[in-house]
Amino acid sequence: MTSHRHDRIPQKELEAGSWDERRPVLRARAPLRISYAGGGTDVAPFTHREGGAVLSSTIAAYSYCTLRPRTDGQVTVKSLDFGSTVGFGIDDEVEFDGHLDLPKAVIRRLRDYQGSRASAGFDLFIHTNAPPGSGLGSSSAVMVAIIGVVAEYLGLDLTDYEVAELAFRLEREDLKIPGGAQDQYAAAFGGFNFIEFKGDDVVVNPLRIRDSTVHELEHNMLLAYTGKTRVSDHIIDDQVKRYETGDDKAIEGLRAQKLLAEEMKHALVRGQVDTLGHLLNDAWQQKRKMSDRIATPLIDEAIDVALKNGALGGKVTGAGGGGHLIFICEFERRHLVADRLSEMGLKVSEFTFSGEGVVTWRGQS
Repeated sequence: MTSHRHDRIPQKELEAGSWDERRPVLRARAPLRISYAGGGTDVAPFTHREGGAVLSSTIAAYSYCTLRPRTDGQVTVKSLDFGSTVGFGIDDEVEFDGHLDLPKAVIRRLRDYQGSRASAGFDLFIHTNAPPGSGLGSSSAVMVAIIGVVAEYLGLDLTDYEVAELAFRLEREDLKIPGGAQDQYAAAFGGFNFIEFKGDDVVVNPLRIRDSTVHELEHNMLLAYTGKTRVSDHIIDDQVKRYETGDDKAIEGLRAQKLLAEEMKHALVRGQVDTLGHLLNDAWQQKRKMSDRIATPLIDEAIDVALKNGALGGKVTGAGGGGHLIFICEFERRHLVADRLSEMGLKVSEFTFSGEGVVTWRGQS
C-alpha cells in the first residue's frame, strides 16, 4: 500500500541509523534561465509542423537538490519552496496527486533503470533561488537537478541531452504538464544557447560570446519580478488552440518569434548589445500576439515606464501573465529604470550569467 505524508515528517522517523553514514551526501544544482526570443515555438504542434528556435541564457540562480542515502528502504522528499514533505517506500507504487510530483516522477522512472540499485532509499532536500511560477524555468531546473543527483546516486551515466530529454518526457508526458522544451535543455546545458526544435529532435547550439559582451549585458540588464506567478498552462493551452485553429495573429507572432531568435543570435555573437535591446522590444510585441493572456495591465505599464526612462527593450521571460520581466537599458539610465519600476511595486534586481549546466558533487554532511 502506498503511504504518502504531505506534512512535515516527525524527526523521530528520521532517527540516526536510517541514514547510511558509509555513503556520501550528494548535491546537484541546475541554473535558471532567461529567454530572449522564440518562446512558444518550442511547443507542439508548432515544433512538428514548422520547427522552432529559442535564444536563451542561464543566470547565476539555481535549483538545488541534496540526497542523503538511507538504509531502511524509505524515501522522503522535502521542498523548502513549498514547505511540504512526502514519504514512501522505495518499492511503493508512486501516486501523482499534486504533492511534489516532480521528484516523485524522477524517482519512479530512475529506480527502474536496468542495473540501478535504489532499494536502500534516500532523503531529498530541494530548494530554488526563485519562487515557483517566476518565468525563469524553475520547475524544469528542479527536475533537471533531481535527475542529476538521483542518477549520480544510482550510478547512471547520463549525457546532458539524456538528462534534458528525460526531464521533458517526465514533465510533459508522465505528469501531463503543458509546455515546451526549452527550459529542460537550458538547465541541463547552461550558458548562451540557440536551441532548435525539429519534431522530436532538439539541437543545442552553444554560442561563443565574447567576455566583453557578457560583461556589457550584465552591466546593462535588469530583472523585475511582478510579484505575481503566472498560470502558464492556461496561456500555453490558449496559444496552442489559436495556432491549431489558424488564428492569423497567433501564427504571425509565433513565426516572427522564430525569426527574431535567429536575428538576435547574430546580434549577440557580434556583441551588438544595443541592437539586441531594440530586438528584445520587437520580440515582446510579437510575443503578445500569441495569446491575449500573455500581457497584463501591470506588465504593459511596466514595460512602457521602462522604455520611457531608458530601457532599449523589455519583455516577459516565460509564458507570460506574470513572473519576471527582463530589460536591456542604456547603462547611464539603468538606475532610473530600476527606480521607476520599484516605485510601481516590482522587485528589481541585477544578475550575472552562468556558463554551467547541471552539476553534481559530494557534500560535506
